[in-house]
Amino acid sequence: MGFGNHRSNSTIKNPEELALFINTRASHVAQTSLYGYLRTRAGTRFPELFENPDIMISINMAKWHIWLACVSDLCVFTGLLIHQSNRINLQEINNLMSSVLDRIVQDTEIPQEAGEDIVAATEKTRQRINSFDWAQDYDDDSIFSQSPEALYYWSPIADELKTRDEEIVRNSVRFRWIEVRRSARQLLDIDAFFASKSEARQVSTSDIA
Repeated sequence: MGFGNHRSNSTIKNPEELALFINTRASHVAQTSLYGYLRTRAGTRFPELFENPDIMISINMAKWHIWLACVSDLCVFTGLLIHQSNRINLQEINNLMSSVLDRIVQDTEIPQEAGEDIVAATEKTRQRINSFDWAQDYDDDSIFSQSPEALYYWSPIADELKTRDEEIVRNSVRFRWIEVRRSARQLLDIDAFFASKSEARQVSTSDIA
């Protein structure tokens, strides 16, 4: 994914920086969750997984689907933080977070190794954002629902083993989101964010004139 080791702690002041924050954090959570689970299950044979072409195909597909699920959850969470500032209406938050998702997907250039299903998964993520009820109160578990499901479903582990591990696997992702949520609240500068959006509107209006 390429972004996992470049997690910036810079203040989030505009949609571009929000997209970077979501992408880097989603990449980090996806990779550490997936590889951590594989390492736990494979033990000392973990390096051998990357020497098996068939297993690598499954790992590559899994990491992209888990990454996208992480992007989905974090888009919704940060969108809620922005909407709760009471400075943006429902249609505007839909448009904003949809454009952030589009930027992330465009900047990432998802490869063919992600598999054909990634297209439908991306569209499902877009639909989730567009249909999300931003006005409701949500707890963190209900927001961060897609990433635990994706890790459990896509991890290339035998089904009988995953069944035993289900609670641990899902909780491992939820635990990793704790620090990310804290960072999002600390780094998101609402005043600067809406100032940048206001300036963008003024520039756009000037261009049209």
